[in-house]
Amino acid sequence: MNRTLRNCILYLVCLSGLTFAQTPDSSQVPGTVVAHSPASSGLYIGSPSLCILPNGDYLASHDLFGPKSEEFDRPVSRIYRSRDQGKTWTPIADIIGQFWSKLFVHRGKLYFLGTDKHHGNVIIRTSLDDGITWSNPTNSQDGLLLTGEYHCGPMPLVEYKGRLWRAMEDAMGPVRQWGKRYGAFLLSIPIYADLMDARNWSRTNVLRYDSTYLNGHFGGWLEGNAVVSPNGQLLDILRVDDKSTLYEKAALVSIGSDGKTATFDPATGFISLPGGSKKFGIRYDPKSHLYWTMANIIPEDVQMLNRDKNPASIRNTQALCSSKDLRHWDVRRVILTHPDVAKHAFQYVDWQFDGRDMIFLSRTAYEDEKGGAHNSHDANFLTFHRIKNFRKL
Repeated sequence: MNRTLRNCILYLVCLSGLTFAQTPDSSQVPGTVVAHSPASSGLYIGSPSLCILPNGDYLASHDLFGPKSEEFDRPVSRIYRSRDQGKTWTPIADIIGQFWSKLFVHRGKLYFLGTDKHHGNVIIRTSLDDGITWSNPTNSQDGLLLTGEYHCGPMPLVEYKGRLWRAMEDAMGPVRQWGKRYGAFLLSIPIYADLMDARNWSRTNVLRYDSTYLNGHFGGWLEGNAVVSPNGQLLDILRVDDKSTLYEKAALVSIGSDGKTATFDPATGFISLPGGSKKFGIRYDPKSHLYWTMANIIPEDVQMLNRDKNPASIRNTQALCSSKDLRHWDVRRVILTHPDVAKHAFQYVDWQFDGRDMIFLSRTAYEDEKGGAHNSHDANFLTFHRIKNFRKL
């Protein structure tokens, strides 16, 4: 079967499993439904990504994973647009060969950065028509940045000392297990350079998994955030896997002044962060002088009922949190919650500041007329939400 025919079949399979914001199934789902993929399709919604275009339109994306997807070969990512501040959404593009990816605007241009499959090459695409058509990364001059096995999530980018920075994970560690195979590093590029040319990108050294961390309970780190600390130091703040306790942690990796050297001190680098065992995104807000995140916290009553569960699997509560120093975090308000942890979740949130408000997308597992989500991890909805006047909460 030739590639064109094969891609067309994959596209039609994906369409058959997806419905959009007009679906009647969404009446009880919190927020605005952007997309719906029932569990029976074998296609689960992953990697929400959100950006605001220069003209004010919103763009959203997600990929598809699960037994009926081709996430290990030719995955599909789908792009949506809203012209009315998130009230309604329209699908505008499918991209074959894009996974775990982040939409972002840099110097007025739209980009999509991630991998070309589950544990694939690092690639970047650009669009000149606000997300309808996209470039094709075939070589190192047009978007193929790193070859090998890599991992990431739709994580924020930050400008620092004339460069654009993005956290990634090398998935080629000697222990070939989830979490343990991931090594942390940062990618960067001069802010005025051509983002499509691999020769313009640099990366730090890779920090590998170390089984001695956390008294032997360290399960790995992943989905890092490039963040500038209050004292002006560049950090990579990562989700931490530790199944031994429900008190969650994150890891602070330090980047040297040369921008090339990543170091970690296990004695001081692990911090307490509610929701730290799940994906979280951190951004600094110059208006409030605070760092903000949306995180899957585990409330005390849920802890009491789920003492034997892996904390990374408990995703039924999404909360707004803030910090002055990146080490001490306050839960400002619970934004979304559901009492059931088995088949309900609000997870992998990607968010943006929007004036006085905060807007975000959630990979949401919730009931529908077809029996609900497969489980809390395997989400059947992509939902959009707005937090009004978030700084006053």
